[in-house]
Amino acid sequence: MNPCSDKAAPLLAIVGPTATGKTDVSVIAAQKLGAEIISADSMLVYRHMDIGTAKPTIDERGGVAHHMIDVADPDEEYNVAIYSKQVDDIWEDILKRRKLPLLVGGTGLYVKAVVDGYSFSEAGMDPELRLRLQKECEAIGRNALHERLGQIDPQTASRLHANDVKRVIRALEVYYLTGQTISASSGSRCQDREGLMIFGLVMDRVELYARIEKRVDRMIDHGLVDEVRGLLERGYSEKLTSMQGLGYKEIILYLSGIITLEEAVELLKKRTRNFAKRQLTWFRRDHRIRWIDVNGREPSDVAAEITSEVEGVFKPASNELK
Repeated sequence: MNPCSDKAAPLLAIVGPTATGKTDVSVIAAQKLGAEIISADSMLVYRHMDIGTAKPTIDERGGVAHHMIDVADPDEEYNVAIYSKQVDDIWEDILKRRKLPLLVGGTGLYVKAVVDGYSFSEAGMDPELRLRLQKECEAIGRNALHERLGQIDPQTASRLHANDVKRVIRALEVYYLTGQTISASSGSRCQDREGLMIFGLVMDRVELYARIEKRVDRMIDHGLVDEVRGLLERGYSEKLTSMQGLGYKEIILYLSGIITLEEAVELLKKRTRNFAKRQLTWFRRDHRIRWIDVNGREPSDVAAEITSEVEGVFKPASNELK
């Protein structure tokens, strides 16, 4: 069963840029609504990567069931298609137990996969083709490879940054293997959903950037350097997709002696700010999102606003549309 099977079945989502307080708000809302949280964060899926991903601790989860956290090792091949299939089963199980599924996260493509029932190309993987594309990228540069994708599949290229080499290569790989672009061979299976409510958290940019700076400093204080060092010592390559995530890539540069710790911290803050801007740009395109300004507000206050709206739509006892 996928989230599109029953258009009236409830699906709630809380989205937004990093550091806007999604975790705290979602836990309080879930406690009030009897919901279970499905993480939509591409980094939280990895085990052993806790500090750099700002993974909520057991205490921070407040007794609320959290799904799609710690489901893959750092060296496992993982992508949105795998995520989407796993969430289908979780979604069905939550509804069977008459709970509300609450999708929470900032990875736009993961959110889209669940909310819109996005179907992804079934093209397999050709190791030789992928290796050739990787070598071409090294030879001509990521910008040139991204430009090539733009000529083949402008729609996919427009939503991928040139630095997202893995997905750029995957898009080219799908085209060369199937003769179809990802944008042509994938699409939304959901239309006119009645049971969908998406809330987006947003705040003043100055405040958001200040929170990002504090978050990065807190990660360092809590042992991010040791976490990254430990992963490397366990044999996880710095070239892994997981190890190229925010917080890990920068500390690896420090541990490799390329930059100082101070430079790594400043670089991480800068990249996280840029990441937050890209997240907001992505979500702003979805006009179904009900934006909530969280500036200067307590998580409990924001959660109360969300639960009030939700309870006005769903029957508390049955979790069905009123």
